[in-house]
Amino acid sequence: MDTTETAARRPAEERTRDTLDRLAAERDIWVATAHPEHGPHHVPLWFLWDGRAVWICTGATSATARNVRAEPRVRLALPDTFDVVLLQGEAECFPDREVPDAAAQAFADKFGWDPRGEESPYLYIRVTPRTVRAWRGEPELRGRVVMREGKWLARTP
Repeated sequence: MDTTETAARRPAEERTRDTLDRLAAERDIWVATAHPEHGPHHVPLWFLWDGRAVWICTGATSATARNVRAEPRVRLALPDTFDVVLLQGEAECFPDREVPDAAAQAFADKFGWDPRGEESPYLYIRVTPRTVRAWRGEPELRGRVVMREGKWLARTP
C-alpha cells in the first residue's frame, strides 16, 4: 500500500484478517526485550507464525536470550510504520535440543536454515500474544486493539 494514500478505516474483521495474513507471510519482526540490570534491547529477527504463536530463534547467549530468561514479557512489531502490527506476550524458551520438532521443522522449512544443526547453541522462543494492536494511519487509532487477553475481538470470514 502506498503510504501517501489516505487511510480508510477498516472494519474489525478485515483488520484482524489482514493482521493474520501479514503474520503468516512476513519474514522479519522487531523483538523488544528488557533486562532488570542491562535495560532494553530491540532487534529484528526472522519469525514464524504457527497460527497461535510467534516463534523466533536466536543465539543461546545473545542479549535477547539473556533478557527473556530474566524477564519473559516481550513486545513484537512487524516492520511497517504505516500498516502497524504490535504484539505483546510472554516468551517461553526452548533450547535447540528441546524445541518441539514441528516448530523447529516449520522454522527450517520457511528459512532454509535449521539452527539445530549449528555448532553453537540456539534458543527458540515462542511468544503467544495476549494483546495485538493493528492500525493504518490515524483513522484506525480508535479500535486498534484486535486481540485482548489472548482472544481475537472480531471473527474473520
